[in-house]
Formats: sequence, C-alpha cells, structure tokens
Amino acid sequence: MSAEFPRAGFWRRFASLIYDTLVIIAFAMLTTVLYLLAVQGLISLELLSIGDAEDVSAFIQNSPLLYGIRSALLVIVSISFFSYFWAKSGQTIGMRAWRLKVQTLDGQLISWQQGALRAITALLGLGNLVVLVDFKNKRALQDYIAKTEVITLTKEENKRIYRSLD
Repeated sequence: MSAEFPRAGFWRRFASLIYDTLVIIAFAMLTTVLYLLAVQGLISLELLSIGDAEDVSAFIQNSPLLYGIRSALLVIVSISFFSYFWAKSGQTIGMRAWRLKVQTLDGQLISWQQGALRAITALLGLGNLVVLVDFKNKRALQDYIAKTEVITLTKEENKRIYRSLD
C-alpha cells in the first residue's frame, strides 16, 4: 500500500464512476454515429443492401453480424478509454474530479494491459462492491486481479499530476 496516500473507499470510487459513466455514454454515442455513417457509406457504395429494413439502424439491429460488430466497438472504446487514462496519468476524468489515482502496488503507473484487465474485471463497476467488505485493504475485485490500488490524493498532489500533463 502507498505509505503517502490512503486507499480510496467505496463512495468516492462510486462518485468517480458516475462521472466516468457520463463520459463513456458520450463516447458510445459518437461511436454509434460513426458506425451508422460507415454502414450507410457501404450501402451507398452498394456493398451492402438494406433489404426490407426501415432504415440503417433497423438494418444493423436485424443483422447479428453488424449488431455484434457495433457491440464489440462499444466495448473496445470503453476499455480503451479507461486503459489510456490509467496508463497515461493514473486518472480518468471522474477520478481527477474526486482526487483518485490508480497505480501499481509499488506506486507506478499501470500498463495498458493492466488497464484493460482492470476495466474488464471491474464488471461494469460491480467489482467495487468488494471494497465494502474489504475493510483492511480497501481494494476492489479489479484491483486484486490486476494487482493495483486506488489511492486518494491531496488537493496539491492532484493539481501537480494535472499540471504535469501539460
């Protein structure tokens, strides 16, 4: 455990997750629009046929392959969002607002691979429930699996990290 900063509790993690969920929703909307445009482009080039579907959206929903691709893209975008921010600074947008930082057990930034593993094993945030019963270590399921910890920063340290990214 980091000697300098305490590990984060459940409610601070939960509040951070709410912020990040709003960002992920925005990314999901953008990804969906871009995907709709790509499929519409393939239809315009006559590489795909909409058949008897009402519109492009209905066409995608009726096609298991196209719907699966869209779903996979949304998962990839979400995992990439978290992995990028965690590997770059240890903080997502929500974590920065709540002065949280994810790091390795020895205080280093996590790798992209750890970030992806952590994002997948968070189980849409449900992994944080482990913190409620892990009084001693205050680690979530994803922390145990990815060998990470989430710490609560002071205002000064949070500002220092933010300024160092410029």
